[in-house]
Amino acid sequence: MTQATLPGTDTPPTAPHRPARIPVRAGWRVALLGGLGGVALLLAVLAVSLGSVRIPVSDVVRAILGQPTESPSWAFIVTEIRIPRAITALLAGAALGVAGLKMQTLFRNPLADPHLLGVNAGASFGVSLVLLGGGSALTGGVALSTVEGIGTVAAAALGAAAVMAVMLLVAALIRSTVIVIVIGVMVNAFVLAMVDMLVYYAQPEAVKTFTDWSAGSFQSVTWQALPVLAGMVLAGLALAVLSVKRLNLFLLGESYAASLGVSVRAFRWTLMAGAALLAGAVTAHAGPIAFLGIAAPHLARGLLRTADHRYLIPGAAVLGATIAVAASILTQLPGSEAVLPLNTTLALLGAPVVTWVLVRLGRGRGLEV
Repeated sequence: MTQATLPGTDTPPTAPHRPARIPVRAGWRVALLGGLGGVALLLAVLAVSLGSVRIPVSDVVRAILGQPTESPSWAFIVTEIRIPRAITALLAGAALGVAGLKMQTLFRNPLADPHLLGVNAGASFGVSLVLLGGGSALTGGVALSTVEGIGTVAAAALGAAAVMAVMLLVAALIRSTVIVIVIGVMVNAFVLAMVDMLVYYAQPEAVKTFTDWSAGSFQSVTWQALPVLAGMVLAGLALAVLSVKRLNLFLLGESYAASLGVSVRAFRWTLMAGAALLAGAVTAHAGPIAFLGIAAPHLARGLLRTADHRYLIPGAAVLGATIAVAASILTQLPGSEAVLPLNTTLALLGAPVVTWVLVRLGRGRGLEV
């Protein structure tokens, strides 16, 4: 397991420090991954069963099997609301967990996640144009009809893609990952400032709608939108799996990876594009979702006790999915009609993890990336 260095300090290793062998058998890790996958699926079943409307398990099963339920509305709630919501949570959690893992490995920074690329900021800007553009004095009266006619999802996807195009260009031109990540922070701040300006001049009703979207939600994804989300997430996960060997080489430094034939710039571009695909797909469909990209990779490293991406990629995916589904259940407050904001719930779950990371930094024990 490698000891994290300052991001971007890429001293060519004359004698590469290889990950220390940890007395944990591969079979144990595979069994643990299987167990975590079972927990995620169990939580998904609970997410379908629990909610503001109490539905007996027998009727939940009947609804899934397409049989009549005691109340006709129960079948609609289960099949049209809860099942798509649970599937969306699984996909979103897996996508953000793997995207965060890739960013942390690429930048060799334990606090890196898709936010640093400006993906969420770009998506927020796209949606703000749609929802807030009508009151925009910022644009000098320029009609935003070209974006008003498209949906929120498309606007979010376009906004995220535009920011990522800028960041990919930066990554292609600049070798230093430190400079790339700092530029990403600057781009993120600039885009969010533009969003704030739109919010400042918007009508209160539009601001409320935009605020609701910003809170994140898994329940806005319909069966019609699920194939698109699933296709994008599965494509991003496939790219991650194909990058396992090169990700492990990156742990030993870019120069060492280059000495073994890895095209550093091309691979860095590929990593960022894959992470943008995963995070952009989720943000476009469920809104900007925080914490999962940071929390899931660190939990995977802690539980699996390895830096090997053959285990970390499925681990981050499964743990991300598990946390997302658990948060989805908690937001619904079973037995109550109240619904908590998704990002608020995730912050309650994720903040302790990030705090643990910062405490380790402060104590000077180093971080494993």
